[in-house]
Amino acid sequence: MTSRRSFIFTGGAALIAGAAAFNWRAVDAAPAPAWEVTHSDAEWRALLSPSQYEILRKGGTERPFSSPLYNEHRAGKFFCAGCQNPLFSSKNKFDSGTGWPSFWKPLDRGVYTSRTTSLGMMGAEVKCRRCGSHLGDVFDDGPEPTGLRYCIDGLALSFTPGEA
Repeated sequence: MTSRRSFIFTGGAALIAGAAAFNWRAVDAAPAPAWEVTHSDAEWRALLSPSQYEILRKGGTERPFSSPLYNEHRAGKFFCAGCQNPLFSSKNKFDSGTGWPSFWKPLDRGVYTSRTTSLGMMGAEVKCRRCGSHLGDVFDDGPEPTGLRYCIDGLALSFTPGEA
């Protein structure tokens, strides 16, 4: 049986090894922008469903494979559910097998990223560049040409079919 101390030590070592291996230069880690769209906490609660509030404003996540947007395959664009900022094109969506909508590239001015150890994995938190809402995480195990996987909560998104 593994002791708690050795479990914590080996888990910490794995986290440090993951940090060393992650290609931090592959993501935009610029200083946090001043958010163009701001609301009070009460206003965010009124604008969003309770589940959306938990994800977008508190950094939560939804259960894998629970979002209808995971299986959305039509041409179109994905927008921030908090402020309708255009985030991703369907042209850059792929099936990562993780259970969340995944993209290999965001739209220009769509997202802001910062380092995180979400779920014990090294990566970068993805936020809406316009309102600062938490969208998900980006990892460096995605397809070419970027090698990135933007793993986004479906409840953080809205989708509009049409030109991608």
